[in-house]
Amino acid sequence: MKYDHIIVGAGSAGNILASRLSEDPNRSVLLLEAGADFPDLQQLPGELKYLYGDRPDVYESEHLWNYEARATDEALPILIPRGKVIGGSSAVNGAQFLRGVREDYDLWAEWGNDEWSFEKILPYFKKNESDRDFQDEYHGTDGPIHCRRFTPDEWGPQQQAFYDACIDAGFPDCPDHNRPDSTGVGPLTFNIVDRVRWNTALGYLDPARHRMNLTIKPNCLVHGVIFDGNRATGLLLVSGGERFTVYGEEVILSAGAIGTPHILGLSGVGPGDQLAQLGISVVQDLPGLGRNLRDHPSIDINWSSKQVFPLKEERVAAGAITLRYTASGSPYKNDMIIYMNNRLAEAPGRSLDESKDAGISVYLCMYLALSSGELRIQSTDPSQPPSLDYNYLHDPLDRSRYREGIRLCADLFKHAAFNDLVEDRLAPSDDILASDEALDLWVKQQVRTAHHICGTAKMGPSSDPLAVVDQYGKVYGIEGLRVVDASIMPHCVRANLNATVMAMAEGVADFIKQGH
Repeated sequence: MKYDHIIVGAGSAGNILASRLSEDPNRSVLLLEAGADFPDLQQLPGELKYLYGDRPDVYESEHLWNYEARATDEALPILIPRGKVIGGSSAVNGAQFLRGVREDYDLWAEWGNDEWSFEKILPYFKKNESDRDFQDEYHGTDGPIHCRRFTPDEWGPQQQAFYDACIDAGFPDCPDHNRPDSTGVGPLTFNIVDRVRWNTALGYLDPARHRMNLTIKPNCLVHGVIFDGNRATGLLLVSGGERFTVYGEEVILSAGAIGTPHILGLSGVGPGDQLAQLGISVVQDLPGLGRNLRDHPSIDINWSSKQVFPLKEERVAAGAITLRYTASGSPYKNDMIIYMNNRLAEAPGRSLDESKDAGISVYLCMYLALSSGELRIQSTDPSQPPSLDYNYLHDPLDRSRYREGIRLCADLFKHAAFNDLVEDRLAPSDDILASDEALDLWVKQQVRTAHHICGTAKMGPSSDPLAVVDQYGKVYGIEGLRVVDASIMPHCVRANLNATVMAMAEGVADFIKQGH
């Protein structure tokens, strides 16, 4: 059988594309996923179903790709987990359903992607969500993805203390971080329903499974794209130890910002010099593949707790209260974010002094870093992952913004609201805080990912030397091959990426229906 569309990756984008394209009974859609399939909520294992409270640890499950990456020269290699299951990373993430700021999308448009201005992407944000808290011109109320915010009666004492400290420090109250011009401190939006992470498999794919024109195949590892000249005609894949070929009018790669460029490179699409050195036949020389790796660097700052107190961990997700702000002297609105973590004051079965996990912490993230990294294909073996160099903190402005942010966190925790909660800051020490040079080194040693990799198959006009796809996701120089996932973002948005990827998938589904 030859399909109209073959979609690789049943994640945040792939499930939406499969659902929307199969709405037309005259289109045949094949959806491929390397991981397992759990076809309804009842069969979903606890580590995938529940976001917080008592459940198995998703990081110890088989439902992840676990990559390694270089963060900085001073840091040890960092772990990069991505979802390997129907639902993709939307089935394993923190379910923080935050949109970028208006300026993110308008910049995309200024860079030659006029279909992705804020005004044009807003209807797709509204289309995919069912917001339980707000009904206005910026929110959807009947979409497949349910979202909500934690109310003050659900906050734990550390979340309330953080909110009070931020308000007294002069930051504005922010009841809705998803309004386009919002800033300040308040409850973050989560796509959860009664602790259940409402991923794209539950919201989009499960209601479409009955369609005769939609075929879902889990446990299929794609080894490469099949070409006839400069036209993509199908895929080579392995399932159950056997090799298969499948054919389609259009191949859509939605395997994520690591998986998608890996497949493209193995298939001969990418930097010709790199691929030729590996003995890969070059189908299309696209020098920008992998060269625009973007991410949000993240740092944990930890305090020991003064006493053991209940944190309502069964009721509140990490980051329930979040501060978004603009660094001093920065031209980039809301370029910094602080998540109040929901760490237990006493880890189960261990006393406070025995547990490295004990205490209270915040995540300080830079949501518009200037430093960029690179992904490189390093083997013709599909089981050998690409190399990942995140190159954090290379830019001096990135380092100065982190110094200010860490010192801000230290000052916030001196607020009287924390007096009965925290004892000592565990790291960095006061001596390190007092020295710019020492603090820069500490950050370079401790920095890790916020799990928001993007930009590795950049979207842009053909005049952009780093562009891999046009604004409709079509790969330059190749017919019948499209990319729809975080890899095509020109730059990170100032938010967790999941909501934006979902909106982009809704948009590209419409583009396809309209004949693009």
